[in-house]
Amino acid sequence: MALTVTIHEAEVNLSELLARVSAGEEIIIANAGNPVARLVPISPNVDQRIPGRLAGLASISPDFYEPLSQEIIAELKR
Repeated sequence: MALTVTIHEAEVNLSELLARVSAGEEIIIANAGNPVARLVPISPNVDQRIPGRLAGLASISPDFYEPLSQEIIAELKR
């Protein structure tokens, strides 16, 4: 269960709360008993994006930009 603190407690103890969040804990910040924010650890980006990794795996048909046939348009209107 997440720890719930008031806005004032969060302001006063921010460094301590951030240390707890870094350790994996979830902190809820409440205003007059109503939750307004949640502090959670940032998950590391496991899969690094590699630009161009999927290059050449997809292609566009040469007639992609051609108008649709009347038969297809009639089928779409159903």
